[in-house]
Amino acid sequence: MMMDNGVMTNNYDGSYGDGYMEQEEEWEREGLLDPAWEKQQKKTFTAWCNSHLRKAGTGIENIDEDFRNGLKLMLLLEVISGETLPKPDRGKMRFHKIANVNKALDFIASKGVKLVSIGAEEIVDGNLKMTLGMIWTIILRFAIQDISVEEMTAKEGLLLWCQRKTAPYKNVNVQNFHLSFKDGLAFCALIHRHRPDLIDYSKLSKDNPLENLNTAFDVAEKYLDIPRMLDPDDLINTPKPDERAIMTYVSCYYHAFQGAQQAETAANRICKVLKVNQENERLMEEYERLASDLLEWIRRTMPWLNSRQTDNSLAGCQKKLEDYRTYRRKHKPPRVEQKAKLETNFNTLQTKLRLSNRPAYMPTEGKMVSDIAQAWKGLEIAEKAFEEWLLSEMMRLERLEYLAQKFKHKADIHEDWTRGKEEMLQSQDFRQCKLYDIKALKKKHEAFESDLAAHQDRVEQIAAIAQELNTLEYHEVASVNARCQRICSQWDRLGALTQRRRAALDDAERVLEQIDLLHLEFAKRAAPFNNWLDGTREDLVDMFIVHTIEEISGLMDAHARFKATLGEADKEYQAIVNLVHQVESIVKQHQIPGGLENPYTTLTAHELNRKWSDVRQLVPQRDGTLAAELRKQQNNENLRRQFAEKANAVGPWIERQMDAVTAIGMGLQGSLEDQLHRLKEYESGVYAYKPHIEELERIHQAVQEGMIFENRYSQYTMETLRVGWEQLLTSINRTINEVENQILTRDSKGITQEQLTEFRASFNHFDKNRTGRLAPEELKSCLVSLGYSIGKDRQGELDFQRILAVVDPNNTGYVSFDAFLDFMTRESTDTDTAEQVIDSFRILAGDKPYITAEELRRELPPDQAEYCVPLDHCTMKKGRDLRNNKDLLRHRNYDLLTWRII
Repeated sequence: MMMDNGVMTNNYDGSYGDGYMEQEEEWEREGLLDPAWEKQQKKTFTAWCNSHLRKAGTGIENIDEDFRNGLKLMLLLEVISGETLPKPDRGKMRFHKIANVNKALDFIASKGVKLVSIGAEEIVDGNLKMTLGMIWTIILRFAIQDISVEEMTAKEGLLLWCQRKTAPYKNVNVQNFHLSFKDGLAFCALIHRHRPDLIDYSKLSKDNPLENLNTAFDVAEKYLDIPRMLDPDDLINTPKPDERAIMTYVSCYYHAFQGAQQAETAANRICKVLKVNQENERLMEEYERLASDLLEWIRRTMPWLNSRQTDNSLAGCQKKLEDYRTYRRKHKPPRVEQKAKLETNFNTLQTKLRLSNRPAYMPTEGKMVSDIAQAWKGLEIAEKAFEEWLLSEMMRLERLEYLAQKFKHKADIHEDWTRGKEEMLQSQDFRQCKLYDIKALKKKHEAFESDLAAHQDRVEQIAAIAQELNTLEYHEVASVNARCQRICSQWDRLGALTQRRRAALDDAERVLEQIDLLHLEFAKRAAPFNNWLDGTREDLVDMFIVHTIEEISGLMDAHARFKATLGEADKEYQAIVNLVHQVESIVKQHQIPGGLENPYTTLTAHELNRKWSDVRQLVPQRDGTLAAELRKQQNNENLRRQFAEKANAVGPWIERQMDAVTAIGMGLQGSLEDQLHRLKEYESGVYAYKPHIEELERIHQAVQEGMIFENRYSQYTMETLRVGWEQLLTSINRTINEVENQILTRDSKGITQEQLTEFRASFNHFDKNRTGRLAPEELKSCLVSLGYSIGKDRQGELDFQRILAVVDPNNTGYVSFDAFLDFMTRESTDTDTAEQVIDSFRILAGDKPYITAEELRRELPPDQAEYCVPLDHCTMKKGRDLRNNKDLLRHRNYDLLTWRII
């Protein structure tokens, strides 16, 4: 026994006598023992003993005197136990009395009661405390110990029984076995609850405790055969009545209403079944809602992902890529969680239906888990294809922009060069020239032909660029083709005109032979140098596109090699300028009219000087352009390294978490609660790790904005990490659901943790490949290891096939752990069968072939009582048998409520 807030309680572990006496002595030393308690116990225990001894035609008057010889004590034990004790000694000597008391004490000890500090001598000597302690021990063992409500101890079970029975009554609040019963209303409520015809509870008042107590005790004695064991005056005037006396008296109420207790048990069983039904219906409705919403979202999203339409511009494509990033970052994650919740609810529902022996739930057509998984897989395939198309489209459009600018630049240069060339070739200026003028014109024409041949490469480049723009479907390809056609047509005309003019000059050459050598030399050297200047200027302003440091370094190296040739070019420039100076000197010296005009070329020293100055200014500009591009590529390289550093940490972390969750899911690490706790910790850790994924997404966005399409520093891509992250979340949710279902199976079926551990260990032992399922032969070995006798003969094979039909009804060729556990729990435990539920209704109905709505409302919680009552009231006539309304039973998804409700 122990003391809880000054209230005497008992652990009911069998050690009654020792705890009783030692606790009383301790309370007496501390001044806590109320002298009135002994008086209450003496009267109550005397009345309790007489309630049993009268069955043998006798009784006692003084409890500490009438048990001294042991005869009535032995008789009391025989009456309450229904067993026969050894024959008593009939002598009147002290040793005869001690022998009889010892026989009684030995019988008590044989019932598993440890009697410490209570000896026969004290009983024979009339020790009141010891005698009361012994009688309290007998009361505990034979009247209270067997009381059990929801697997609580005897005292807690009796208290809970009182609380439940008196809960609907006003002014009654049973919290203990002393103060809660002082006003008598609790006793009256217990009687009224079971026999409302005996007491009119509405006329009772909390202000009249004496009247209430007398009413309860009189009714109990007269109609329930429960003698008065308590004195109303003692209860009212004692500050804290003795709880043992009250417990003894209340236990008589419990046994008197034991039949009603069976009705309560039946009501609890029905409540349990109805609660399961209601929860299953809620889960079905939620599954249908979530499935419809998710499938509708996927249906609306797929056309957007399958679309391949753009405005054929780089800006429009970048806008589409940003929309896709927003979809992956904001719109899809909630749907991933919704899908995981959907699968969890479905598995939980199927487990609950299986555990309650209900048919499996079949969702609406098109909303199966497999249908959702297939739709989700299609969504992921569309996402991958959409992203790949976007990236390739951006590369194509970037290339198109570059080629279009290059085409325009080269075309502008070519058209600038050809401007006026057709008029020059069609000119008849040589008709009025002298011989040296004709020769000059011929040389000039030869220089033009050389220049024309030098421009052939540029025309071919323009045509090649136009062809590539056609291949890549440039959006303004019509204007490009028109301009290219004009250039090619003009080039053909220039070729034809050049041939005709050469023929005309050859005819005139036969007449005019004077040639100015200096002009000729200038023309020969100036033309190639001029072409070199044009090509150099074109190269220095030429655009480029690179993606790596190596590529820009190659361009910078080529530019450095070019700058190394500028010294030789300067020497050539000085030599050509020197020729002009010589011509000027000769013309000035000899006063030759028109001598400064070079008949062999249109180039002048001034033009060469201008182009040479342009080249020297473009060189440092090219240096700056290349340096800027180098910085850009260095920044891109840093982005690659940042992404790789983060990805190389996130990727292995995800893989480790997946391995850890898989290991827990194999059930190898502690109890189910430990596994669930660890899984919750992993779930919290995973969600806490989400900022790393978001940071990686930000880096990845910068990588894509930098037009970086490859990364040699990491094997991980953002797509593989996204898939790994989603798989990790799904695996954790699925494993938590499996463990929760196993806990639900274990608790609902009443199997122990040791049994569950044994089942898991045996299953894992034969699951060699850690697939989470067993082949038929592996299952047979597993069952044999658990003690099943499966012979190798024909009968043994038939037995095994019957088991296989239970655990693998769909003939899939393998057995999951859930199916194996369900089979083992059915083999090891009992369930709420249809017969048990029917019997429960029969108990609530008493002797009647039907049950009333009023009785259901009284015995069941309000929500579950109303859940049953409308079955009759809204669809049936009074007294109609429910088994005749099968459609209604299917509506409730339960085919066992075949009892009449009126």
